[in-house]
Amino acid sequence: MQQTLTPDDIAAGVDRLAQAILAKHRGHPIALVGIRSRGDEVAERVLTILSQEDDWELSFGVLDISLYRDDFEHLHENPLLQESDIGFPVEGALIILVDDVLFTGRTIRAALDALSDYGRPAKVELAVLIDRGHREMPIQPDFVGITLDTRRLDHVLVSLEGTDGVDQVQVVEK
Repeated sequence: MQQTLTPDDIAAGVDRLAQAILAKHRGHPIALVGIRSRGDEVAERVLTILSQEDDWELSFGVLDISLYRDDFEHLHENPLLQESDIGFPVEGALIILVDDVLFTGRTIRAALDALSDYGRPAKVELAVLIDRGHREMPIQPDFVGITLDTRRLDHVLVSLEGTDGVDQVQVVEK
């Protein structure tokens, strides 16, 4: 059996993320940092919603964690290394890391390592479009757009318009 989320489901998840961040941090300077690839697109969508607020200092950055991952076979599947783009001071900032799917927590661990090379933030929070469970690391999201009930071996395939030409999420059961 396969489960599919529609563009409307994804838009609603992004909106839930933005509204939760807004409720917690309205008026306080924050920096959204999207994890390549697809976390950056989710972060851009959240930023678009948050930018509608007046007088709110928002920063945006993109983090490539390829060289920080502990699963080196990932580099064989995706040998193209992309640049990080953090154009604001990380030191003392409130950073909200944004990713598309939270699974084992290893991607977030790598992102925290990569982010620390830019300085020491005052605080780091985590926003994920999809939380599918099955952690291997003690990492939990602060903001969740969509919670999916999956089995450990299922595959969650996220496609986003800017990266893949279509918005959809497929859960392929194994």
